[in-house]
Amino acid sequence: MSKPLNDRRILIVATDGFEQSELKVPQQQLAELGATVHVASPKPGSIKGWDKKDWGDAVTVDLPLSEARVADYDALVLPGGQMNPDALRLEAAAITLIQDFAQAGKPVAAVCHAPWLLIDAGLVRGRRVTSWPSLRTDLSNAGGIVVDESVVEDDGVITSRKPEDLDDFVAKIAAALS
Repeated sequence: MSKPLNDRRILIVATDGFEQSELKVPQQQLAELGATVHVASPKPGSIKGWDKKDWGDAVTVDLPLSEARVADYDALVLPGGQMNPDALRLEAAAITLIQDFAQAGKPVAAVCHAPWLLIDAGLVRGRRVTSWPSLRTDLSNAGGIVVDESVVEDDGVITSRKPEDLDDFVAKIAAALS
């Protein structure tokens, strides 16, 4: 897949309602490549995934969102699901953290509905992006150049469409960190 990521630290930010596969697959595959992967959330303890049509598994939260620091990580991953990014859009700390990763020149990766967060963070205008089909008008209205590809990288922002594209999504994150 890619070079080992043994010295890399990756932060996933999510809350209840994240799409199960969109958190678990990157978490597992990036860890298998040697990266240290942490989950931060505004909610302590654990967060519950959404698995296709019903609630999925709980995932342990490694640190509160309020304690997440850009300096401690090499990349940020934002899983989708409808509920998760919609709730995180209302968390000022989440938006600020996304902006801080981008300003530090570190990869920000968002899949499915998570590009909503990129809109609120002001990271879409003038960039090529992709997403779940229902967000494409929002991305276009925010000034994005919307394409229908499995994964797109533009100036440190990585976007992907859906769970079926996760292998491409993770590969692009790994390549950005190699």
